[in-house]
Amino acid sequence: MSKILAVPPKKPAEVEIVKPLNNLIQSTYSGASAEEKAKYSEAVNEFSKQRNTAIWKFFEKYESSLEVVYAYFDQICALETKIPVNELQIPFKWKDAFDKGSIFGGRISLTHTSLLYEKVCVLFNIASLQSNVAASQTLDSDEGLKIALKLLQQSAGIFQYLKGATPAAIPSEPTPDLSQDTLICLQALMVAQAQEVFILKAIKDNMKDQIIAKLCCQCEEFYADVLRAMQKESVRNIWEKEWIPAIAGKQAGFHALTQLYQSLACRAAKKIGEEIARLRSAVELFRAAQTRSGNSTYLDEFFTRAKRNLEESTKDNEFIYNEIIPEVSSLPSPGKAQLAKALPLNSPLASNFKDIFSELIPVELHRALTASDMRKNEIVNGEIMKLREATQTLNGVLASLNLPAAVETTDAGSGLPPSLREKAVDVRNKGGIESINTYLKELPELLQRNREILDETERILDEERDSDNQLRNQFKQKWTRIPSDKLTEMFRTNAKKYREVITNAIEADKIVRQKFEKNQKGIELLSMAPEQIQEAVPAAGGNIDPNCPSVQKLKSLMEAVETIKAERDAIELELKSATFNMKDEFLTALQKDGAIDEPAISLSQIGRVLSPLQSQVKESVERQVTLVSDIQQSHEQFVTETGSCGSSRDKLYQELATAYDSFIELLGNLKEGTKFYNDLTELLVVFQNKISDFCFARKTEKEELLKDLTTESSRPAIGPTPTLPSHYASTSGSDVSPSSSASSVPDAPVPSSGNVPYPHQMQGMPMPYGATPGVPYPTYVPPPPMPQGFNPYATLPYPGNPYQYSGFPQGPQPGHYGTYPGSFAHQQGGYPNQKPPGW
Repeated sequence: MSKILAVPPKKPAEVEIVKPLNNLIQSTYSGASAEEKAKYSEAVNEFSKQRNTAIWKFFEKYESSLEVVYAYFDQICALETKIPVNELQIPFKWKDAFDKGSIFGGRISLTHTSLLYEKVCVLFNIASLQSNVAASQTLDSDEGLKIALKLLQQSAGIFQYLKGATPAAIPSEPTPDLSQDTLICLQALMVAQAQEVFILKAIKDNMKDQIIAKLCCQCEEFYADVLRAMQKESVRNIWEKEWIPAIAGKQAGFHALTQLYQSLACRAAKKIGEEIARLRSAVELFRAAQTRSGNSTYLDEFFTRAKRNLEESTKDNEFIYNEIIPEVSSLPSPGKAQLAKALPLNSPLASNFKDIFSELIPVELHRALTASDMRKNEIVNGEIMKLREATQTLNGVLASLNLPAAVETTDAGSGLPPSLREKAVDVRNKGGIESINTYLKELPELLQRNREILDETERILDEERDSDNQLRNQFKQKWTRIPSDKLTEMFRTNAKKYREVITNAIEADKIVRQKFEKNQKGIELLSMAPEQIQEAVPAAGGNIDPNCPSVQKLKSLMEAVETIKAERDAIELELKSATFNMKDEFLTALQKDGAIDEPAISLSQIGRVLSPLQSQVKESVERQVTLVSDIQQSHEQFVTETGSCGSSRDKLYQELATAYDSFIELLGNLKEGTKFYNDLTELLVVFQNKISDFCFARKTEKEELLKDLTTESSRPAIGPTPTLPSHYASTSGSDVSPSSSASSVPDAPVPSSGNVPYPHQMQGMPMPYGATPGVPYPTYVPPPPMPQGFNPYATLPYPGNPYQYSGFPQGPQPGHYGTYPGSFAHQQGGYPNQKPPGW
């Protein structure tokens, strides 16, 4: 048997993985702790090393290399579930496996920023490595046969998977090796070679001749399908130069083996006439197989056996049996038995796969947890806002009534009321007006920093877009990559949202500054030493009787005010600290339904945990309404009894009480504003890093496309298409005698007429497929150069018969799987799918 044909691997390029992948993980899992982020970075470094090792293992044709590349593929599969793969900006570059794009109009290499593209290219190379390891096996041993069978069928399964996966992973034109027609050919080739190995095992195990004949009949049909597929216009020029001769030889050879083993079955059944007819056909077919494969010793052992058996059976028939020798075309097909098939792609491929990103949760789960956390925060913040607004309303009422200062006992009508003294101390402890001024000075600087980052980010985007548009205008339809505007829609949307956030923040800063200016005088006074505050307070008009009923009533109500404020502080703390584990709930839903209904699950759990606290908030707000009413009524009675209202001292106390409330509110607002701007800076830096990674990837892609276009522009214009010689017309519909049936091998590339000798005449090349023995070879003209922009892989399927094209003989019609009139498939129009017993 001839050697197994191995698929060449795609040529990879080393790329920078660490920075863009780290950026994506850090932005996706922004809530992770410093320790977790360190683990993620370590995993990214390990992944980069794993890729650098794996991509060169594709060129080491050892069985041990398979586990290394399997592990890398498994890691890609695991990683793509844990990050938003459409946001990963790594310019993966892979060259065409057959590396003939520059000659025949396809792309030499392709750079694409997609983990799915990397996955497809790695899979292609895994299938390539499997075929190479299978080709290196010793097929004389059971172990070698077993390994080759497994790897060839697995390789076929990968090529079958890639037919569906490639269009989704590569939105633009792929390199020739990943075109649909190429993948169809490679899958069919791997299945045909696996069937060939099954035949070797069947012969080695001395199985029945009838079973071996059926296996060979199926194998001949497989190679006929491969040969037809490889001769399609879109792919016929990409194959290794020895492939077409080898496959044509294999097809004729397995037709010959079918006839040989069926003749042995006829000999056992004493059907001498049919045996001789089949042996004659087998001898001619073996001769044709050797000629077309260019290997004079191909199947030589079986060829010798066929000739010996023919000689013996012919003598026996002449002297003993005298049976009529039937036409081989009238003989029935032995049937066929298919054992080889494409094995489905299973994951993980590695026997001991360990996920280095095990610390990362599935991205769908992470998104659900993030959405749930945002939903919880929205509800919690809403309840806290209700409490704070109610408290502000209460403070405003008290300040307008000069409470509690109006009812507090003073020392001989002088000094500050205790509540104001406490407020003044609290203001000084918190930094006083200087702390407010410091924050107000920092805010514009933080704002400007964020503006500059966003401006620079948009500038980078605009620059990339302008460059793409300029080249698109220059090269017109040849500039085939996706326009920048389509790829950057999400980036532009996010940039617009960030711009709106900054605009809203500027408005918030104005409100804070206005509030400060309104209460600046009172805050300055509270920030002074007690003696200075005392000097600023007007003298009292008289002391208030502490035993007055209205005073006692108001003091009691002030205690109620402090109680309700303390309760609200406790409720707010509980709301902020409320936690619940949604991870287990979401994982259960994901495993059960394959998806997570986050709103339904979150609202149910949030309602269960927060419902009691929400009831407390509602009760507190309602209780305040009654409390405020009681305070206002008691204050009216207090004013009537004491006449204490409207003095300059009371007005100052009101101003200081309002200033204190404003100070606390302003300090909280400014701290939140500072934190907001710092957090926004982190987000914008991550956003800018994403944009930078994207633009770098687009720059790499641009340079590759420019290189392709430059190469293409150097090709001369196409010349006239040569005509096909008349003696190379198709013979697929004609009948030939058994003696000439071997020459009617399936249609294949035939050289056009010209003045240069056909290569086989100088180098012993095989006869062109479809040619007739004895007919002189035409001379050969090198194919004309392709026109600029020529791209055979962008053409649509051919109308009518897909195997009929200019420059080649017409191939077999649908349903005629044999490639020459003497083949079994041609006689029968296809065989029933039979499988021998015991397989």
